[in-house]
Amino acid sequence: MVNPLKEGEKAPQFSLPDQDGEQISLKDFEGQRVLIYFYPKAMTPGCTVQACNLRDCSDEFKKHDVVILGISTDKPEKLSRFFEKELLNFTLLSYENHEVAQAFGTWGKKEFMGKIYDGIHRISFLIGKDGRIEKVFDDFKTSNHHEVILDYLQNHCK
Repeated sequence: MVNPLKEGEKAPQFSLPDQDGEQISLKDFEGQRVLIYFYPKAMTPGCTVQACNLRDCSDEFKKHDVVILGISTDKPEKLSRFFEKELLNFTLLSYENHEVAQAFGTWGKKEFMGKIYDGIHRISFLIGKDGRIEKVFDDFKTSNHHEVILDYLQNHCK
């Protein structure tokens, strides 16, 4: 059972290596809106669909002044291969321990093919310019993740 952060809560600060091994901190984006999406594993079918849809809609996100950050437990080297293979146009961050996922409340028990294990839950957070969670997205499919977020941005953020 996961307990993700709620709307209005302050987003936890973090600093993680990106796909190039450079340290990226949430504070680097102060005063900007940031979409942080947690995903289980680079180069898997669902995560690829999710990332490519975000890539293809990046101009729409930019119109709403939203920076996209993807976070997974993959090593930076794997993220770099994923970034290059899929021609991604947003930053991927690596956290090999799961402290950041725990801080956001996205780490917990999962079940897949009858096996129960600890892992990352596919949850996204829109962080407002004030550094607080503006919206939590946890009801979507990998194929419509981008649409759910863009719908929110277009209808609630004029």
